[in-house]
Amino acid sequence: MPPKYNHPARIAERVSALDLVSRGRVEWGTGESSSRIELEGFGVDFVEKRSMWAEALRETCLMMSCTPYPGHVGKYFSMPARNVVPKPAQKPHPPVWVACTNRDTMKLAARLGLGALTFAFMDASEARWWVEEYYEIFEREVRPIARSVNPNIAMLGGLMCRPDGDEARRMGLEGQQFFKYGLAHYYRFGSHVPGLTNIWENFQNAPREPMAGIAGVGSPSEVTDAFAALEEAGVDQVILLQQAGGYKHEDIMDSLQLFGEEVLPQFLRRDEEASARKAERLKAPIERALANLPEIPDREIAPVDAYPLLAKKEGHREEMAPKRSLDSVSFWKNHIVGKSPVSDQD
Repeated sequence: MPPKYNHPARIAERVSALDLVSRGRVEWGTGESSSRIELEGFGVDFVEKRSMWAEALRETCLMMSCTPYPGHVGKYFSMPARNVVPKPAQKPHPPVWVACTNRDTMKLAARLGLGALTFAFMDASEARWWVEEYYEIFEREVRPIARSVNPNIAMLGGLMCRPDGDEARRMGLEGQQFFKYGLAHYYRFGSHVPGLTNIWENFQNAPREPMAGIAGVGSPSEVTDAFAALEEAGVDQVILLQQAGGYKHEDIMDSLQLFGEEVLPQFLRRDEEASARKAERLKAPIERALANLPEIPDREIAPVDAYPLLAKKEGHREEMAPKRSLDSVSFWKNHIVGKSPVSDQD
């Protein structure tokens, strides 16, 4: 979300367009970024990246939900009043999530009314503590940053489902280990030479760390038991990581088919009842949260004149305006494009 990665208006356009073509199925994930290889490549300050994320997120939500967007003068980006189109199918905008790599970010997600995308590898007993803390904070402290709330927790889980559990682990464990190693390389211990460092080769020569978060690597009955434990712990969704390491496409497709036939139906049958219980529990906190949505700025929206009309209003005769050539830059900077639409509007 930091504007040096993506301008908020472009994010609003892309998310809204996808929501329209998918008939309202978009789940909008956001993040602030973490690794030096990304942050410094785009000139994003590590210390200020969370503030950049927050400012951009608030304004992108307004762009999707307001007609027109009233404009913004901020620390990390500014934009005059414009109608950002298209608008999404879901109103006021698709459900918003934030990537959470640690417990503190998960607490922040609860306070801001955002879904928590947890990429931490954990088992069900640990997940229970994260879930209970998230919902306690949401019920007690939520102050939305978006134009709606999305109280949900999604946790990452590796998937390689095979009829035989030992075969699944033989085919799937290394890929999940490599995914974890690759994250740690960029975020924890790695020294990376862009374009030259071979992470897979380094992984092959490194000791293998113990793994949690591989609940979906096993037989259908093993996967069912493991995911049922996450369900019992209160996890709302599981993100199935199935393109890790050297996984082959045909193996991924076989795994998905077996998972869809023998595992998923059991959870679908319970989902409607569990969703109803959750909705009842969170009804009052959600109502309180929506009553405290951030105010939409009330600004007078000034008309935006075409450049020739603007030049005429400023007293320039038409024959004085130079042709758009390389030597006309100074004229246009001084008389036309140097004007700040935001300043004029305010």
